[in-house]
Amino acid sequence: MKKHSLFATLLGLKGNPRGCVYAEPLWGIPYNLYAPYASVFMLALGLADRQIGLILSVSWACQIVVSFLSGAITDKLGRRWTTLVFDIVAWSLPALISALAQNFWFFLAAGAINSVWRITQNSWACLLVEEADKDELVGIYTWIYIANIVVGFAAPIAGLFIGKYAMVPAVRGLYFFAAVMFTVKALVTFFLTTETGQGKVRMRETRSQSCRDVLGGYREVLRGISRSPRTLYAAGLLSVVAITTMISGSFWSVLATEKLGIPAKDLSLFPFVKSAVTMALFFTVTPVLGKLHFRLPMSLGFLGFATSQLLLAIAPPDGYAMLFASVVIEACSVAVTSPLVDRLVALSIEPKERARIQSLLYVGVILVSSPFGWIAGELSQTNRSYPFVLSLALYVVGCLLALAAGKAADREEKA
Repeated sequence: MKKHSLFATLLGLKGNPRGCVYAEPLWGIPYNLYAPYASVFMLALGLADRQIGLILSVSWACQIVVSFLSGAITDKLGRRWTTLVFDIVAWSLPALISALAQNFWFFLAAGAINSVWRITQNSWACLLVEEADKDELVGIYTWIYIANIVVGFAAPIAGLFIGKYAMVPAVRGLYFFAAVMFTVKALVTFFLTTETGQGKVRMRETRSQSCRDVLGGYREVLRGISRSPRTLYAAGLLSVVAITTMISGSFWSVLATEKLGIPAKDLSLFPFVKSAVTMALFFTVTPVLGKLHFRLPMSLGFLGFATSQLLLAIAPPDGYAMLFASVVIEACSVAVTSPLVDRLVALSIEPKERARIQSLLYVGVILVSSPFGWIAGELSQTNRSYPFVLSLALYVVGCLLALAAGKAADREEKA
């Protein structure tokens, strides 16, 4: 009996892709337990919508500096050591601070420290991609998403804890659990991987250079990016995804509880449904995507996202049905677009300068995205639906960028 193509990819993983993929649930489990309640937890401790938006914008402002340095740090320390050190700093420490939080300043500190995840985002992406089979990238990225989606089935556990122990003590416990698990994940990834060949080359090349000298080479890297339309379109798509993810992660639960009147203990039902639908599509639709031109499915996926945001914006109080419909449509769009966007970004980057190109791309994305935390907070303060109207407009822009990126890819192939 022939194996499903995704299972064949998973079982055939070797080296660093295997180490990165297999360890991913150790991050996904704790993150998906507390994430749906993070903003509601802040509200319960007395924060206002405006303060939540400010924390987001400060965090993203810090990420500008961190992302700019990430390429140089990744090249000098190596992909493997950078991932270990900054996984612990970026995830374990902020989770511990959040578990002990008493007011706005705790969350502001956690948000600022968490901004260094941009460093490990760069180093981990290099560790995953640099020695992977390019034909398997869609499958590899799909398994990364599956690893985090599977743990969404554990989300109702968080709802049970909140129902039994109340919001604040339960979420504190989830944050403590996350701090431990994030540390374990960083160590497991470290011991299951080795430094990449390109990582060793860059470590040798930068050994006698200061970080300032390494950063000085960014000018030429930036010129290379500006000459690649496909890379620029990929950056635009990353910006759309980053902004809308930030808005959803921070204000979805606020909309659900404060405007629609959904009890906090029921919030975990929605990630469960989203996980189930996305998982089903990953095993039925996604394997076909690697054989298709990305332009049409990616464009349709962004239109699906826009539809899901429209349903959120117009949902009435106690609107369980419309909220579930929005989640289902969003899940379909995630399954279609996410692996394709990641593959587009990976293939649009010059392999020899991956760390520094990714660094500059992330800086650009953050510069575009950072004001939107504050903007979304102000919009939510006025009307809890307005942040999702903003997301709707951004997803339409994403659809247009996907079409333009497809045309650019066609031109490059013909050239």
